[in-house]
Amino acid sequence: MAYFDRALSSVLAERVKQAKCVLVTGARQVGKSTMLTKTFPDYERVSFDDMMVLTAVRGDAQLFFKNLRLPVVLDEVQEAPEIFRNIKIACDSSDERGRFIMTGSQVFELMRLSGESLAGRISIMELLGLSMRELCLVDFNEPFLPTEDYISHRDGKIKPYEDVWQRIFLGGFPELSVANRDRNDFFSSYVRTYIQRDILSFTKIRDAIAFNKFLVAAAARTGQLLNFSSLAEDAGISVMTAKEWVGLLERSGIVFLLQPYHSNAIKRAIKTPKLYFFDTGLAAYLTRWSSSDVLASSYIAGNIFETFVISEIIKSYANAGKDYKFGLYFYRGRDKDRSGGEVEIDLLIEEDNIFYPIEIKKSATPRKEMASAFEVLKKETGKSVGLGAILCQCDRKIYLSDDLIALPLEYV
Repeated sequence: MAYFDRALSSVLAERVKQAKCVLVTGARQVGKSTMLTKTFPDYERVSFDDMMVLTAVRGDAQLFFKNLRLPVVLDEVQEAPEIFRNIKIACDSSDERGRFIMTGSQVFELMRLSGESLAGRISIMELLGLSMRELCLVDFNEPFLPTEDYISHRDGKIKPYEDVWQRIFLGGFPELSVANRDRNDFFSSYVRTYIQRDILSFTKIRDAIAFNKFLVAAAARTGQLLNFSSLAEDAGISVMTAKEWVGLLERSGIVFLLQPYHSNAIKRAIKTPKLYFFDTGLAAYLTRWSSSDVLASSYIAGNIFETFVISEIIKSYANAGKDYKFGLYFYRGRDKDRSGGEVEIDLLIEEDNIFYPIEIKKSATPRKEMASAFEVLKKETGKSVGLGAILCQCDRKIYLSDDLIALPLEYV
């Protein structure tokens, strides 16, 4: 079976030299175990998906731990929270680095467990689905930022991204790129086996049919403001349940909530976020589009394209080992656009107290007017504004003004 080198593996190798233990989070089937097997072939491997192993650790965690051969990879460690205390004791009793590498798919639960017991001892990273850089074998691992330096560095590593809509349709799960796997069969099994099983095992949800309706309703809203009332109505559930289930998808690495920018952090926390599926293939499957061509001309094509670009940008940060959660926002301002609606900017990247505004368009013919909302940033935020970018399907970079550039997807 083919294998795509993962950009995160080189960062991971360095973190293992520095930290006593390392945690790699990410949704099921994004390739965590395969990456670790390729990167650390000499490590012992233990999977807590194995019921015999799980029974042993739950029966006597201390005895189980004594029988481990170090260094070790512990897969899906959220299934065995009992082991964290033993790992803490082992870390405190030795200065050796990289003896424990853990993986898990319940992101927030793992953050809580590791934060409670392994603070200061652990390095945490996130693996997402295959990026276009990885699929096209691009030797470049800097997080996307539309600066002159970044664009100059990226210029020398450009490779054409062929048939982007087919990739949007398939998504980034490695199984669909390295094996001759039927797409519908893969996603059908993924929904039944991983999403429903994992989520049902961590919650009191018992109605799988209602949860499946909710998944479809959520996928239909990718790239949109998260309206819990509308989502709940379409799924036939209460608003409170919709909020709980969105949280479950976020904790499982299925969706990402992009927060609106507000200068007041408290106000920002209560504003309406935008919902994005990490994997466009899963979103397209759930909303029942039959081909990439049909998807590209569908009513959700713009939102799916935006979802894809946002996901690729997030991957560029995660693959470089950087936390993207506190530097990426969207903007929705009080100023009115020509139609009388609120001005919106698809993405703001904050770096060194400078905002870089990004507009995402499915079009192949970028125009300066597409970025007219960028003008409100200085007035509304009081911060410096860097080079703005329109990410679209144009075939080359084009400066539309001194402070605005249109970039093909290959520059992400």
